[in-house]
Amino acid sequence: MPTYAAPGVYVEEVPSSQKVLTAAATAIAAFVGFTGRAPDDDPSDPEGVKPRLVTSWSQFENLYGGYAEGCMLPIAVRGYFDNGGSIAYIVRIPNTAPSGQPSQLALPAADRALGSPLQVTSIAPDAQLSVVIESADAAPNASDGPTPFNLSVVEGGKTVESFENLTLTPGDRNAEKVVNAASTKVKVKVNLGPKVDLSSMLDVMKPGTFTLQPAPAKPVPVTGRRFAGSESSRSGINGLAIAEDVTMVIVPDLVTAATKPDKSIDLGLWKAVQTTLITHCESHGNRVAILDAPPGMTPQQVKEWRSDVAMYDSAFAALYYPWIKVENPLATNGADAEILVPPSGHIAGVWARVDETRGVWKAPANETIAGCLDVEYPVTKAEQSLLNPVGINCVRPFGTRGIRIWGGRTLSSDTDWRYINVRRLFNMVETTILDGTQWAVFEPNDVKLWEA
Repeated sequence: MPTYAAPGVYVEEVPSSQKVLTAAATAIAAFVGFTGRAPDDDPSDPEGVKPRLVTSWSQFENLYGGYAEGCMLPIAVRGYFDNGGSIAYIVRIPNTAPSGQPSQLALPAADRALGSPLQVTSIAPDAQLSVVIESADAAPNASDGPTPFNLSVVEGGKTVESFENLTLTPGDRNAEKVVNAASTKVKVKVNLGPKVDLSSMLDVMKPGTFTLQPAPAKPVPVTGRRFAGSESSRSGINGLAIAEDVTMVIVPDLVTAATKPDKSIDLGLWKAVQTTLITHCESHGNRVAILDAPPGMTPQQVKEWRSDVAMYDSAFAALYYPWIKVENPLATNGADAEILVPPSGHIAGVWARVDETRGVWKAPANETIAGCLDVEYPVTKAEQSLLNPVGINCVRPFGTRGIRIWGGRTLSSDTDWRYINVRRLFNMVETTILDGTQWAVFEPNDVKLWEA
């Protein structure tokens, strides 16, 4: 108690012995897979493998480049946000390697009809370079000859080489002759057409800054170990250990890695990665894995795969079937306007939407999927009666009622944890208690603490 030496009125704040618990977040997803490019926001992580937090599709595009050929993760992330998700972590798995070929650039002409008057090629493979074309400061009169131009090479935001008063015509300042003799960064080749008027170089060359384009990266095989990653290196599924608030984990690009050259699916790799994902969720205890069934299976086949091959038994995982059709964002013609994708990303968004509108205690089922055009296989009621008892949640079309999630079970054989909403509710309660009682750590173990 404080000691008051003088008479007067004193105000003393007495903390309440009752501590209020605030419900933990339940709708934070994590996506593990392939992206169009690596984010460049962290110099210590050049491959961009560490988990990154995104809160919108535009933020994902800025970091990872949006949609890309052979990448399911961007489509899954867009489906997540479109269906009600708002917070997600992205874990990039590198699935390409530098081509080892020089970067190239065809400098455009001022007049598009003139083609490309100057070809630029990097000396080092996969170099990240830019070329700046500008008018020479001391340009001679047109009557004295062609107007020269300056060429600068930029690397890492700094000008590393400069060449002044270059021309495309033969002579001492010919661009090909001067640059190729002195540059350690690039080689150039003059490519003049018969219709080019050389009275002024800048009538031919287009001023500006132009970036050399690296050759397309080479795809590399991705193993189950690469998907698993490492907690110490903050990579892969195990790298999500640092994202303690994650409650849902999705691996939509498993199909890309598991597809063999003959277009069949490597079910061994499929099971290995999903087993790693389930183990991760069980070890953390506050997150649930949303699993995709392999594509191209009939209800009978997926039931046999679930029972005889996968044989998962976990309260921290839910399996969905079949795949869904969405608009193909990379379509170039009407023939490929739709694409089959794993449903997990869209379903994660539905989970988030139900949490927001109803609560985590509500089963995330009998809900429509935004952006879903059709399903790979229309499951009937009789067929679902075979799948539901073994924990396979179906996505089914219901005519005018739309395409809905028609199942809410985990993969657990324990009847206490049969339903997704029960497991997720207890995850929320346990996390809330854990976070809300941290103040009690190292407090004296006495009656005052017990009462509080």
